[in-house]
Amino acid sequence: MKTDFKNFKEIKTELKRLDLERQIATEEFKALKGDIQNDLRPLNWVQTVVEYTGKIGSLVLMKKMFK
Repeated sequence: MKTDFKNFKEIKTELKRLDLERQIATEEFKALKGDIQNDLRPLNWVQTVVEYTGKIGSLVLMKKMFK
């Protein structure tokens, strides 16, 4: 993207804006990394398996009750 600047103040302002955008993107990336690390922990896998097992078990139980 080419921008025509009229003076050095505009250049400084644009550089400041771009630096702030870079800092925001870096912080968002750090937060995403933390979320992914939490999602990949074995305890979360166990919890997910237990939840699905409970759902499947309840469906099987309801199926047997209606037969």
